[in-house]
Amino acid sequence: MRADSQGRIGRLLIYLLLILCALYYLAPLYVMLTTSVKTLDEIRAGNLLDFPAQLNLQAWQKAWSGACTGVSCEGLAPYFWNSVKMAVPAVLISTLIGSVNGYVLAHWKFRGSEIVFTALMVGCFIPFQVVILPMARLLGLAGLSNTTAGLVLVHIVYGVAFTTLFFRNYYVSVPDELVKAARIDGAGFFRIYRSVILPLSLPIFMVCFIWQFTQIWNDFLFGVVFGGTDAQPVTVALNNLVNTSTGVTEYNVNMAAAIIAALPTLGLYLLAGKYFVRGLTAGAVKG
Repeated sequence: MRADSQGRIGRLLIYLLLILCALYYLAPLYVMLTTSVKTLDEIRAGNLLDFPAQLNLQAWQKAWSGACTGVSCEGLAPYFWNSVKMAVPAVLISTLIGSVNGYVLAHWKFRGSEIVFTALMVGCFIPFQVVILPMARLLGLAGLSNTTAGLVLVHIVYGVAFTTLFFRNYYVSVPDELVKAARIDGAGFFRIYRSVILPLSLPIFMVCFIWQFTQIWNDFLFGVVFGGTDAQPVTVALNNLVNTSTGVTEYNVNMAAAIIAALPTLGLYLLAGKYFVRGLTAGAVKG
């Protein structure tokens, strides 16, 4: 009986600690949401944690289509779609390339394969700043400077090392007997990949989708360096909006803009977060 009581107290303390941690991390989001639906007068007169007296969505409308980001006053809308056009192809292509690379490095050994894998691992630890000058030179030679296509290429090149590492560690846990049996049956490289490897890969694909989408969508450095006036992503526009001074600082508009910029990544985690954890766990078993 005493052991049962101690167990219940222990679980209660754990739940209490988890609730406190959740409240601590959700507090900034609460402040952003409540501030974004208040008027400026209510923000000045009230407390930061006060619930809004009346919901006001004008700040959201202005952040989306009317706020000034430098000399342009079109809101975040065009830059949001720039980020969509940049992130979606970059995520899909880098994930697909990483999947094939991981499959090769895990089940089709060749001379120097370990050197290639080590080089890709080193690529995961190269800071953004190191690749700026050579990448700028490459984009200039390719005629992709200041374009969305150039940003897509930058994120594909930088992201392939991470996706390859994830897929290789995951595919190492796939039994070699499956691949060997398919070879004996006459299946070739792509047939084995399509019929044996891909059906087992949903968790790790979700890991790479979430990882790459989060990294690419939230990137600021590559966007501000390689994105031209018509190709800047939403993170650059958000920075310009917050730092644009046209009189009174509109905190409600700034908060609404920040939430708009973060919504895609938040939504992706809410919808596919369980696959992210499952895929990471499966990839950590062996490799």
